[in-house]
Amino acid sequence: MQEADYVVVGAGSAGCVVANRLSEDRDVSVALLEAGGGDNHPLVRMPVGFMSALRKPELTWQYESEPEPFLNGRRIPIPRGRLLGGSSSINGMFHIRGHRLDFDEWRELGCTGWGYDDVLPYFLRSESNWRGSGRFHSGDGRLQIRAIDGKHLLDAPLREAAARAGHRVLDDYDGEHGEGIARGDVAIDARGRRSSTARAYLHPVLARANLQLLKHTLVHRIVVEGGRATGVEFSIGGGPLQILRARREVIVCGGAYNSPQLLMLSGIGRGAELREHGIGVVADLPGVGRNLVEHPRMMLQYRASRPVTFTNQLRFDRAIASVLKWALFGKGTFATQICSGTVLLRTDPSLRRPDIQLLCNPVRLDANLWFPGVVKPKEHSFYITVCQLHAASRGHVSLRSADPRDKPRIALNLFSDPADFETMRNGVRAARDIYRMSPQAELIDKETIPGADVLSDDALDAAIRELGGITHHPVGTCAMGSGPDAVLDPQLRVRGVERLRVVDASVMPTIPGGNTNAATVMIGEKAADLIRGRTLRAAAQPTSLEATL
Repeated sequence: MQEADYVVVGAGSAGCVVANRLSEDRDVSVALLEAGGGDNHPLVRMPVGFMSALRKPELTWQYESEPEPFLNGRRIPIPRGRLLGGSSSINGMFHIRGHRLDFDEWRELGCTGWGYDDVLPYFLRSESNWRGSGRFHSGDGRLQIRAIDGKHLLDAPLREAAARAGHRVLDDYDGEHGEGIARGDVAIDARGRRSSTARAYLHPVLARANLQLLKHTLVHRIVVEGGRATGVEFSIGGGPLQILRARREVIVCGGAYNSPQLLMLSGIGRGAELREHGIGVVADLPGVGRNLVEHPRMMLQYRASRPVTFTNQLRFDRAIASVLKWALFGKGTFATQICSGTVLLRTDPSLRRPDIQLLCNPVRLDANLWFPGVVKPKEHSFYITVCQLHAASRGHVSLRSADPRDKPRIALNLFSDPADFETMRNGVRAARDIYRMSPQAELIDKETIPGADVLSDDALDAAIRELGGITHHPVGTCAMGSGPDAVLDPQLRVRGVERLRVVDASVMPTIPGGNTNAATVMIGEKAADLIRGRTLRAAAQPTSLEATL
């Protein structure tokens, strides 16, 4: 294969969507290039295996941050998926779109056509939701969305405690109200398998004659001639360099770290920085790699008052039975997410949208398989991820060298803005308010992380510096918009280079208030229509009472 109409770089959360939709047109050819391999590993397919999948070198890029100056100089691990489906094949499967005001903010930043009412039809088209089709959901899309099975997850005590703490109990945080506690939706199919974009969008269409997939294929640079992208230079499995020509467009879908790296390797980025690495400047775009934003997290952990947590399901004989039940029937405790509930809350009532998300788990994150008298179980615990939804701090991605095999430099720069410490402190206190309420309080012995004595602002800040991390939701490094630092226009075209687009989480100018995979899939759906010269009709107003807050 020497040429295709469309060359798509990266078979991840957005790339699989784009390849599927473009290849629906039988008169065009699509080549999809993926640096990783297949997605058949059992830890990828089985929902409860995702925490182990994140640590598998053969499934991830194994990135880490530069020393973080506001987190005691620690390097933060950054596992990103290097396989079909990208990070949608190793993530926690949570399916949350974000608040409607998050997308209206994009429109206000100059991203015409990206307001909530514009993007809602693409969210709908992407999903087959367990609720069926209605005002806020669709029952006939490709991603299979299920409610978390709360059996063995102690969801009822948490829900009641949250209600007593003043939080609305929701059936759907992507519906009329985007604030409160819900059991949560996850991308898992009816057989209890992960519904990644590879499984939902790519595998069903691999037999199309006009779609070719190349795995273990590292793209070294985009070929730009006369100001337009004409193809890519790549190698397969470390072999010789080859060139694949694009008759129509090159579409980069590498994600928030790899997409800016590839643009810079191709001479698209901050001119002075490119010249330092001996790279000729094709387009001087200072915004490439900038505007990196994540969802910072802080851990909160309680020791249980009695042995009632999910640790009981990790006894070796029970775990083996659960694996068999999952493999044969797609049912059981290993066929869902281990989350008692998700809380979206405002730490300040004057805010118009939630600024904190709580992911509440009835088990320690480092829990292991155990067996009486042989391997001791980890202490029965409740673990809460306190996630900050709209951080003010910004980081950046830069080149380590001109060698595409070198990992990029990733400076998250978490908590560089003091306001983020304040929001995170308030989030920890809001979580504590819930967990001290009955009946959840009766299940708790004591707080073990960061500790019940960590109360003052200074003490909490010190704990954040020691324990803070990320929720693996990077966005923004090839942001669309209309300002001088915008890398893309609202059609996701790279400024200054014709026939080149970026389609992934890097295009988001700001970060949505929730797990980012659903929004990335939506971007893939909408981008495919932009490329094909189509659009879905915007949703009718009003779509949510919260628009009037």
